[in-house]
Formats: sequence, structure tokens, C-alpha cells
Amino acid sequence: MPDQLDRHAALIATMVLVSAAEGTMSDAEIAAMTRIVGSLPAFDHFDRSRIASIGRDCAELLQREDGLDVALERIARALPQPLRETAYALACDVIAADRGASQSELRLLGMLRERLELDPLVAAAIERAASARHRAV
Repeated sequence: MPDQLDRHAALIATMVLVSAAEGTMSDAEIAAMTRIVGSLPAFDHFDRSRIASIGRDCAELLQREDGLDVALERIARALPQPLRETAYALACDVIAADRGASQSELRLLGMLRERLELDPLVAAAIERAASARHRAV
């Protein structure tokens, strides 16, 4: 992962981080990321051919001992406040795609909340909305 991320790369890296929190990316998580990149206005001008390289860079960084901390710092530096909320919402949607969060995913969400300096009430609302959107009938 480059030292300096652009906003799109930071949003993609956020989704990759939460998806990889359990050690593997599920088909549901990959489908959610694909759907998100294909449909949200935040990605209107994004070159989708970059997804694989951003994912590889993120995976390589996570192999380092301090990789998670470095990735979170780079993501936070790249995003202004409104996009920090967007990044958190994307993370919650990727996690909710599996219809439940693991302990490792919940820990990562906590770290992301802290690093992005999100208001706890805003974060709770984002989490609740993601849960509601992904609830099965």
C-alpha cells in the first residue's frame, strides 16, 4: 500500500481490511464490495481496474507486524471527515453482508472508529443502519 492513499484507495482499503479481519474474504463480502463500488456515488469517477492492485497492496501491508496500524493511519490521513463516515458505513456494510460480525471484525471496527475519530452516536447509527439493511426476511 502506498504511503499516500487517494480517497478511493482509502475507501477500498477500508473494505478490504474488514473483509480480511477473519483471515479470509467470503463470497458475500466480495459481492458486497463489488456492489458498493458499482453503485455508490463515492466511486463515480473511480477506475475499477485498480481494485485488485489496491487489494494486493493492502494484503501485503497486513503481513507486516505493524501493518494494521499503518493501514488505519493511511486511511485516516486520506479521508476528510464526511468520507470517514462513509468509510465506516462501507466497513459496516461489508461485515453485515455475512449476516453477523465476528469478534475480530468487531475489534477492527472499534479500531477504525477510534482512528477515524468518529462520534460514538454517529458510529452507532451507521452500525444499526447496516444491520437493518442486511436483515433477512
